[in-house]
Amino acid sequence: MTESVQNTADVVCMKGDEVLLIRRGWPPYKGKLALPGGFVDDGETPRAAAARELLEETGVRVRESDLVEVGVFDCPGRDPRGNFVSTAYLINVPEDTTARAGDDAAAVRWVPLATTGDLAFDHDEIVHEARQKLTR
Repeated sequence: MTESVQNTADVVCMKGDEVLLIRRGWPPYKGKLALPGGFVDDGETPRAAAARELLEETGVRVRESDLVEVGVFDCPGRDPRGNFVSTAYLINVPEDTTARAGDDAAAVRWVPLATTGDLAFDHDEIVHEARQKLTR
């Protein structure tokens, strides 16, 4: 039997040299820091899902057209729930942007990009790729 693929989207939301992280409110990785993101709904593009998830989890509203694709992350085992493929996006927001926890996020915080620590899933790799994109 073939395992179905779940389509997700993640966002590296930058404010200056800080990245917006959520503290996960649910398993897997409950209590661990992660990028905002989640499932792509039926009939929705990954870019639209990224903008929606960022708003739902952090209260930060961005235009889909402002999201820059970082890459597609599809390594087997990246999510303990099964076969998940994530399209990650990068967005820079104004310095006065505020965030608040909502939806699946137990908390949100701005963290210096250089010191994000050990993130849930493969979000360390996504942040690394976003940093590479910022320096190009």
